[in-house]
Amino acid sequence: MAKDYDLVVLGGGTGGYVAAIRASQLGMQVAVVENGELGGTCLHRGCIPSKALLRSAEVFRQTKEAATFGVDTGEPALNFINVQKRKNRIVETLHQGVQGLMKKGKIDVFKGFGRILGPSIFSPMPGTISIEYENGDENTMIVPKHVLIATGSHPKSLPGLEIDGDYVMSSDEALHMEALPESMIIVGGGVIGIEWASMLADFGVDVTVMEYLEQILPTEDEEVAAETEKQLRKKGIRFVKGANVLPETIQKDNGVTVEAETGNGKETFTAGKMLVSVGRGANTSNIGLQNTDIAVEKGSIKTNDFYQTEESHIYAIGDVIGGMQLAHVASHEGIIAVEHMAGENPWPLDYDQIPSCIYSHPEAARVGLTEKQAVDRGLDVKIGKFPFKAVGKALVHGESDGFVKIVADKKTDDVLGVHMTGPHATDMISEAGLAKVLDAAPWEVAHSVHPHPSLSEVVGEAALAVDGKQIHG
Repeated sequence: MAKDYDLVVLGGGTGGYVAAIRASQLGMQVAVVENGELGGTCLHRGCIPSKALLRSAEVFRQTKEAATFGVDTGEPALNFINVQKRKNRIVETLHQGVQGLMKKGKIDVFKGFGRILGPSIFSPMPGTISIEYENGDENTMIVPKHVLIATGSHPKSLPGLEIDGDYVMSSDEALHMEALPESMIIVGGGVIGIEWASMLADFGVDVTVMEYLEQILPTEDEEVAAETEKQLRKKGIRFVKGANVLPETIQKDNGVTVEAETGNGKETFTAGKMLVSVGRGANTSNIGLQNTDIAVEKGSIKTNDFYQTEESHIYAIGDVIGGMQLAHVASHEGIIAVEHMAGENPWPLDYDQIPSCIYSHPEAARVGLTEKQAVDRGLDVKIGKFPFKAVGKALVHGESDGFVKIVADKKTDDVLGVHMTGPHATDMISEAGLAKVLDAAPWEVAHSVHPHPSLSEVVGEAALAVDGKQIHG
């Protein structure tokens, strides 16, 4: 017997469950189909568990540095089993919270694999959802007015560099390590790779990062990437840029050995384990797209500004549509999609206004255009840059490396982009995000009084520096 819903969400990750809650608020009868656990990659295999580990690494590092603050602690010891237990407790607490939100919103949750069917006895249009269960129970059929595809993404690997979960891992497997290796090769110097490099180095692991390009963090402003690399090198992390890893040379015997073509010719690298971090691919396989007219480009589902696919009653959001693969982006895309379904006339999302964060040590964050992107768009720019070391609170905090950089339009005086690397950058970027939403000028950011002493003073000074008016530099 088919069940009728206003909306069925395929995928209960951050984008999917947030969209379901908003749809419930709008009076829709909603179902979520999730083959794994509610919360998806972000809660169980990404954002939350990795940041829990990063926090433990931070505390361990700070404890070892306590003597610089006049606090004698002796030699600290790391209990990685308890580190993992703490991470698991945090994940489970939040998982229970998401389950509670589904009950509060009277949202039905089906634990199974959902697949889109073509026109059938249930509906003349594609979109009936068939739910398959691992235990072999008979499939459930759901007939929705709308479908929202929020199936997320999975870690990619390199051809020939298969993930075995033991010697060669993706971030999924690395999160469940029972013990830390003495050394780790990280293939890929993007956001995930750099966060893991920072974390492992703080835990005392010998880390080598191999990046194919000549810049780590290739999506970031060049100066931010350079400063981040500089600070990570101080931890002992080795960076090999312009490295072409040769998967066919990998050997696994009480560790991993692999060759790579580098600027120095062919080199051999050895470590206890390898983490492959070369991006994520959209989960579009086996969800029934072939039963629809939905278009897929470069592996991702194509949508319009309101996340409608070529089937106007079927929407898609989050990692499965490519773009900025961030949890907060998926959430906002989901809200816009369901509001559009409900005829609420939402504003399209401006991706230049979305903050992006890197939770390494040092942290990095940005919103808007990099200097290079602005110049490539033909804009005449002016730059304001101010270092943390000139801010009293940074010295008090014990972390004074890094800076804030503001890119502005000379003609309009609009803030085009804000880039940070340094203490608590991931928290402070929200001010810059608001400045972008409000289309602020640097002088308006500077006119907002920043409390003293605070790390946020660096933002005000950077805004003044755009026009050469900084006070303390």
